[in-house]
Amino acid sequence: MQEAQNLEWKQSWRDEYMKWICGFANAEGGTLAIGKNDNGEVVGVANAARLLEDIPNKVRDILGIVVAVNLHTEDGRDWLEIVVDAYPSPISYKGEYHQRSGSTKQELRGAALDRFLMRKVGRRWDGVPVPYVALADLDPRAIQTFRKLAAKSGRLGEESLAESDAVLVEKLHLTEGKYLHRAATLLFHADPERFTTGACVKIGFFRTDSDLLFHDLIDGDLFTQVEKTLDLLLTKYLRAGISYEGVQRLERFPIPEAALREAVINAIAHKDYAASIPIQISVYDHKVMIWNAGPLPFDWSLAQLLDKHSSQPANPDIARAFFLAGLIESWGRGIELIRNTCLDYGSPAPIFSCDGTGLWVEFPFSAVAGIGTSVKTPVETPVETPVKTPVAILQCLMANPTMTLAEVANEIGKSLRAVERASTKLVTAGKLRHSGARKNGRWEVMDILL
Repeated sequence: MQEAQNLEWKQSWRDEYMKWICGFANAEGGTLAIGKNDNGEVVGVANAARLLEDIPNKVRDILGIVVAVNLHTEDGRDWLEIVVDAYPSPISYKGEYHQRSGSTKQELRGAALDRFLMRKVGRRWDGVPVPYVALADLDPRAIQTFRKLAAKSGRLGEESLAESDAVLVEKLHLTEGKYLHRAATLLFHADPERFTTGACVKIGFFRTDSDLLFHDLIDGDLFTQVEKTLDLLLTKYLRAGISYEGVQRLERFPIPEAALREAVINAIAHKDYAASIPIQISVYDHKVMIWNAGPLPFDWSLAQLLDKHSSQPANPDIARAFFLAGLIESWGRGIELIRNTCLDYGSPAPIFSCDGTGLWVEFPFSAVAGIGTSVKTPVETPVETPVKTPVAILQCLMANPTMTLAEVANEIGKSLRAVERASTKLVTAGKLRHSGARKNGRWEVMDILL
């Protein structure tokens, strides 16, 4: 047996292990064993009888929860079993929020803490009310675009489509009292970045990973972003192969338009907008890579995401509007549609990966004359690729913006000098920014594309 999501071993008790109990309570619950080594072998714990009384009292006084503490004896050695239930409300340890993830404990900060607290109280980021914005601030053209798409999809009745803008927005569940939801500002405001930093799409054409030839920034309401992003990709960034059937000229893109469309729409609909980072699309002469910020759904693995699964949208309000507009399905079939469309087209299967901060979708190009270079279909067994120091720094600081460079160096296993040198280059390149005091400040990742 090994340590896992619901199991942790410690040789002796320390009060700091209250954080581990907090982490279990904020996740699925679990068991903390005191008196076992890293191999799960009983080594015994001193003063077991006293701890049997002290630990429940400390947990109650500091965490405000109740745990079961059981005494066991094996080969004459005592060990304690602390059983922690999952709690529906957020549990803090002296103002800190910890959560069990896999076999590790993580302190939640920044966007991760916001997501956790909202999930615990049954809210989602896009459903939070926004003060100082009214219906009159929304763009009537964006609402009209939605009306046309919804009428074409047939998913919204004629009676609803004939309502005023105010009633329609209310029927889309985008209001709360006198306030609009964040989703309304993203769906229907001409400049959603006034309210949400990074609510845009960046596209770049790269000769190599570090050689950017040209790029574009797409902003505006989300419906506009979908339309402009796809239009730019197909007219400016992707080169179609040309063939003839008799006198008829045929153009074939390196990846199917339907799969590209599905991937772009999914990225815009399901992005973690709290991360304040644009969706980033990297185009090469042999592949397209799409990255959007956001972790997997709580307690999901990448394998579960790629398998048949229920629909758990990160932004339910946005997803519902996109569904009614006919842009997405509501059954969690997006990845399946992308994969099957590529295979039916004769393209290599797309590659999905999660780096802890967001989801990557990579489309290798078909080995067709006139379309990019020849690429081998990737093998099923994933290959571990070393992460470059700048990428590791950005990923680390995205997860924990208050870390010092010394803490980053320790976290990624690099020397402090190497981390300082790399971070200076990232700041100079405009990909990283630091605000506040040197010791108590905060890092902001501006761009993850390297």
